[in-house]
Amino acid sequence: MTPGRRRSRRREDLRANAEINVTSLIDVAFTLLVIFIITAPILQGGLEVRLPQGPVQPVTAQDAPFIVDILDNGMVAIGETPFEVEEFNAIFEQLYQAARPSIVYVRGDERALYGPVFGVIATIGAVTRADGIPFALVGEPLPTGRP
Repeated sequence: MTPGRRRSRRREDLRANAEINVTSLIDVAFTLLVIFIITAPILQGGLEVRLPQGPVQPVTAQDAPFIVDILDNGMVAIGETPFEVEEFNAIFEQLYQAARPSIVYVRGDERALYGPVFGVIATIGAVTRADGIPFALVGEPLPTGRP
């Protein structure tokens, strides 16, 4: 045999394996899926407000709803920023003028004391009355089967 022939025979014996091993790709995909499933509920954030139940209608979606939360510890929050009631009373007009909402939603925790709730509602009413902007109290609908 000639030396050139030997080389070609070796090349034929050592052909490249063109198969793709997808097992590791599937493992990575499943690992990422599990991570997203675990972290998705954590990323939702927001404040926990336990709304009282009553005969209420669902809130229709607004472009940018202006929501004031009254927490069970007496704090007031706009978005995720908490305020003392006195601080909220002092700055609400400025926040309202900056946002110019079409409606203000008040979400009061059912465990909140009446004093802070009344103070917040009175402040909102005083500020929005001049513009004729309504505000609404938000609650959970009654479970089906209850009158």
